[in-house]
Amino acid sequence: MSESQMRALGYQMVDKVVDHLMNRQEQPAIHTGSPTELRSALGGPVPLEAGNPEEVIRLLTESAFTHMQHGDHPRYFARVPGPSSFAAILGEWFATGFNVNVASWLGSSGPATLELVVCDWLRQLMGMPDRTEGVIVSGGSMASLTAMAAARTERGPGIVYISDQTHACIRRGLLAMGFPPGDIRVIPTDDEFRMSIQELSIAVLDDCGAGRLPLMVVATAGTTNTGAVDPIPEIADLCLASGMWLHVDGAYGAPAYICPEGEQLLNGINLADSLVLDPHKWLFQPYGAGCTLVRHPGLLADSFAINPEYLRDVGGDSDQVNFFDRSLELTRQGRAVRLWTTLRTYGVHRIQESIQRCLSLARYAQQKITESPETWRLITPAQLGILTFRLQPDIESASGKDVHTQLAARLSESGFAAVSSTTLKGQDVLRLCIINPLTTKDDINETLERLAAFVPLLSSF
Repeated sequence: MSESQMRALGYQMVDKVVDHLMNRQEQPAIHTGSPTELRSALGGPVPLEAGNPEEVIRLLTESAFTHMQHGDHPRYFARVPGPSSFAAILGEWFATGFNVNVASWLGSSGPATLELVVCDWLRQLMGMPDRTEGVIVSGGSMASLTAMAAARTERGPGIVYISDQTHACIRRGLLAMGFPPGDIRVIPTDDEFRMSIQELSIAVLDDCGAGRLPLMVVATAGTTNTGAVDPIPEIADLCLASGMWLHVDGAYGAPAYICPEGEQLLNGINLADSLVLDPHKWLFQPYGAGCTLVRHPGLLADSFAINPEYLRDVGGDSDQVNFFDRSLELTRQGRAVRLWTTLRTYGVHRIQESIQRCLSLARYAQQKITESPETWRLITPAQLGILTFRLQPDIESASGKDVHTQLAARLSESGFAAVSSTTLKGQDVLRLCIINPLTTKDDINETLERLAAFVPLLSSF
């Protein structure tokens, strides 16, 4: 392309993105297309000849990107949203435009320094020790797998303890690493959906008595279902006494630690041997970015370092980090560029205020639900932006399917908002996850009103 073409198309792209950001609240929070229609619009034979790039942009913006969940939408309350900031988007554009590959120090000393700086900033914000090392990978699943692989390198094989509320990626990661299913213990949670320290202690004693080696406890700092935080200080004490590794999955919840309220809720996460947090959730980054922090210096390299003959020219001094030695990735995106850009642009105080606003909005949603006892019953209170509730009294749909799943589906189909349904100890519930600071009280009010308006129609679902 010519310089003028590149500039014109680049300006067009920027306009499209800014238009989306400025008008997203007027667009559907989620819209799903049919496979046939989308393949018809976006597929076809392999393009052998040059095409019109403006038509490419049109297809992307009018067909591909209009059929998706918009995690940055102020009324997207399903699963865990990803409300990315514009400064982070700028960082992403720069990293992509400059084709950043943060693999070796020799090939990317500047971007590698950004990643070292960002990991250390996160280390400081999470209160972890000075020599803690980090790496930024694709998201929480890979971040936890990276940490658990490091734990096994340090301690060897053994029994891993998770709870019935632990994220599914943990078990999947352990199985992918070769842990036998019988070496994964699922500890029941208490009435507040937190890992039971009593049940955990009994399980550890039973395994020790049977000659098995307890290896690691995976505690959660903000469960996906309810936002619950496991009793991390007590778990940390047990791990220390039993010689176990403590891994804390704070993928969505850990960033709240930077707020006074969140620091109290997340007390003890700085005691972890490894801690995971996802900047693409509550640090307002585009997908995907997950950070692994490990308090044992050198362990990531001990776990993942490679030294093939074709990379012998990229070795360096001990203070020159090759990030391909800190995870399974060799080719690596410059994910730290966006977070560095965000923190330098907005500052931590602005992010603290945004997280605190979300915590307050979740409590507001809880208040509105409790003010409508004829329609809703609160099941779990607002915790780290998440709350759950169900219909009151119980109602059955005509189809026999769970009414809460039906209500969530109807709301999503309307495009106005998106919520999740889930199951808590056999009880079906609706769930709101409010971590977008652009959400307003009116957004919450109308979302609840529209859900309630669907209730009389359940007999026809």
